[in-house]
Amino acid sequence: MRTLISFFILFFTSISLHAQTNVLNIYAWSGEIPDSVVEKFEDETGIRVNVSTYDNNEIMYAKLRAVKNAGYDIVNPSSYFVDRMRRQDMLEKLDKTKLSNLKNLNPLYTHAEYDPGLQYSIPHVAGITGIFVNSHLHKNTDLTWANFWLPNYKNQLLLLDDPREVFSMALMTLGYSVNDRDPQHIKQAFLRLKKLMQNVKVFSSETVASLIIDEDATIGMAWNGDVYKAAQENGAVKFIFPADGFVIWVDNLAIPKNAPHKDNAYLFLNFLLRPEIAKEIALTTLFSTTNLAAQALLPEKIRNNPAIYPPKSVLDKGQFQTDIGEETASLLEKYWEELKMGG
Repeated sequence: MRTLISFFILFFTSISLHAQTNVLNIYAWSGEIPDSVVEKFEDETGIRVNVSTYDNNEIMYAKLRAVKNAGYDIVNPSSYFVDRMRRQDMLEKLDKTKLSNLKNLNPLYTHAEYDPGLQYSIPHVAGITGIFVNSHLHKNTDLTWANFWLPNYKNQLLLLDDPREVFSMALMTLGYSVNDRDPQHIKQAFLRLKKLMQNVKVFSSETVASLIIDEDATIGMAWNGDVYKAAQENGAVKFIFPADGFVIWVDNLAIPKNAPHKDNAYLFLNFLLRPEIAKEIALTTLFSTTNLAAQALLPEKIRNNPAIYPPKSVLDKGQFQTDIGEETASLLEKYWEELKMGG
């Protein structure tokens, strides 16, 4: 009887442990890991995937800082948060022997300043922050960021609800880097943005495509993937790479320190790097894939669309955002609050 009882204890304990280890917990940007891809991975591996989402990097970062063992196996930080989190020892250094499909990545994204040599992150999706314009309602479609300050755009502009993006725009019009930390330069950007507020109609990051399609916004700042989506519904919509500079953004995948299911995380990351899986992600999100092998599999109208996949000669004019440090980030947030409150 004791032997039988011991057997059942061991049996159910092993089942419990298996259930605990046969899962994967992901914390990602909303919409960047399609349900169809998760389902394929679950069917192939038997690993149950739990995906929680967030709307901005700050929420993700604050949660991981507040809870040492948050229970996530994969997170989805943008470039400058990879930079910040690796410097603060929040990310696991990648074991590339477990990532055989890294070879499929576009070299453009493998030597970025925010994570040289991809020691802590894998580029997932990418894009450009540029200008959109409805050519039926605006004759001038050869626009720069500096044009946003013209009086004829009063109460017309859509700006992304993202302090880093908006301040990057202002800094570029002043001739500064998007990663500038000089408090005086940040103040100059703030004062310049105060003058712009009379031209701003709406701040949005989540409903950009629908606002453009419905012509509730006809000119402003947007990510190229959202503009591409809108252009499929409204042919008058155009995307512009501003001559005074633009941001190349990358949302990455990384394994946080203290991740409870690291082996499962590596399996999933390597799965996402397969060309056919990365292609499915690109077609679902309509953002640029960082996977060169996947890009070759895309339909020609997407693969050769210069708004989504611009040539290197264009990309060379862009800037990657890196971490600007806690002090500068706090200053920027302070100014951002003043701008949004009309101060």
